[in-house]
Amino acid sequence: MRHIVLIWLAVSSVLFWALTVNAETRPQYGGTLHVTMREAPLSLDPAYTAVPDTFAQRSLASLLFDTLVTIDDSGHVKPALAESWQAARGNQRWTFRIRHGVRFHDGAPLTAEIAASSLRFANPSWNVSAQGDTVVIDLDAADAELLGELAVPGKAIVKRDSDNKADGTGPFHVLDWQPAKKLILAANEDCWRGRPFLDAVEVEMGKSFHDQVTALELGKAELVEVAPEQTRRFSQEGRALASSAPIELIALVFTRDVSSSDEKTLREALGWCIDRGSIRNVLLQGAGQSTAALLPTWMSGYGFVFPPDADLSKARQSRSEVRAAPTWTVGYDGSDPVARLVVERITLNATDAGLTLQPTSSLASDLRLVRIPLASSDAWISLEDLVARTGLPAMKSTSGSAEDLYTAEQSSLATERVIPLFHLPASYGVSPNLRNWAVRVDGGWDLADASLESAKP
Repeated sequence: MRHIVLIWLAVSSVLFWALTVNAETRPQYGGTLHVTMREAPLSLDPAYTAVPDTFAQRSLASLLFDTLVTIDDSGHVKPALAESWQAARGNQRWTFRIRHGVRFHDGAPLTAEIAASSLRFANPSWNVSAQGDTVVIDLDAADAELLGELAVPGKAIVKRDSDNKADGTGPFHVLDWQPAKKLILAANEDCWRGRPFLDAVEVEMGKSFHDQVTALELGKAELVEVAPEQTRRFSQEGRALASSAPIELIALVFTRDVSSSDEKTLREALGWCIDRGSIRNVLLQGAGQSTAALLPTWMSGYGFVFPPDADLSKARQSRSEVRAAPTWTVGYDGSDPVARLVVERITLNATDAGLTLQPTSSLASDLRLVRIPLASSDAWISLEDLVARTGLPAMKSTSGSAEDLYTAEQSSLATERVIPLFHLPASYGVSPNLRNWAVRVDGGWDLADASLESAKP
C-alpha cells in the first residue's frame, strides 16, 4: 500500500464510527442475530459478477469467506489465509505462503492448489500457480497494489465443487439459503480465527429501507440499513447509528464518449449548472459530501481541488457557444424514489442553463444516475475500478505518487464521460444489545466478534 493511502486513512480514521462493546462488559456466547438488507443476491459466491458490487454482498462475503490478506482501518496489510508473502522482480512476481491448519466449512483442508484455483477463477488473466505450500502470482507488469487487490471480497479464497457451489473458511457457514430471500448462517466451530460469539445470523433480503427501520423498532432485527437521506432524522430520534466514511460515489455517467467539440462543451455546461449543495441539503438531508471528484478527499487528499459548487453563468456561457443542443435522456433506478427526485432536480438545473433533459426509468438512456461503492480504501484500486465500471479510458499507476494519482483522475474527468455529484457513507441502525461489531472501511459490516448482550449460552 502506498504511503499516501496510509497517511490519509490515518487522518480520516476519526470518520469511522464502530459500535463496540464496553471494556467492562465481557462478550457472551450464543444468540441469533437478525439482519435485514435491501439487496436480494442470487449467489453467495464473492466472484459472482452477474450483479454489481454492493455493501450487502461485501458484508455477506466477510462472514463466509477469507482473503489471503486483509487491510485494517489504518491501511496496514495484515496476514489472513496467507501467513507471509514476498515480492520479487520489481513487484511482478508475488509468493504467498498458505496458513496451515485452516479448513473449509465442509472439513476439507485449505491447500495452495485450492487457493490458486480460486484466484484463477476470479482473475482469468492472472498467471497463478501452486508450488508446495505457496501460491505464486506472475504478472505481466509490476503491480505494487496487488496486496490491496487481494484484500477485496471478490478475491476471497473459495473452494468450488463441480456444480460451482462455493465453500469458504469464514466465521460462519451456510445452514439454509433461499436465493434473494433469506440466509441462515451458523457459527463455524472450527474457524481458524476462533469461534464467533454468535450462534447464528439470519438475514432477510429484499427489504425496503422503511421495512428495515420498522423491523428494528419492533425488535425483529438488530442490524438494518439506513438510507443516507434518513440518517439525520434517525440520529435526532435518539437511535443508534453507525456510518462509514463517504465510500459510495453518486454520479451521472454518459453511455458513450464525446463525439464532437460541441458535445464536449454541452457536457461541461451540464456539470457547471448542477446545484449539488441544494440537492444534498434538501433531498439527501445533508448526508455525505458534494463532490466534483471521483475519489473522496479522505482517500486521495486532493478532492477539494475539484470545486463542486454550481456556476450558472459559466454554464450558460458554455451553452451559448453551441447553436443547438439535443435532448438528453437521463436514466435512474425506478425502485429508488430519491434517485428520481435527484434526476428531476438536475433536470431543472439544466433548464436554467438552456439544456434539456428527459428523466426516464428505462435502461436505455443517454446518461444515467449511478451509485458505485468504491472498491477499496486504496485510492489507486478504487480509481482503476471506477474507470473500468464507467467506461473511461484505462489507466495505470506509473510512479505511485500523489501527483501521479491526481493526474490520472484529472485525465479521467477531462473526458467528460462522468459528472461526479456526491460521496455518501454506508449507514446502519443497530439495536442497543448488539455489541462489538464494526463498520468496515469498505462500507460492509464485520460480525466476526459481534455478540448479543442478552444472549445466553
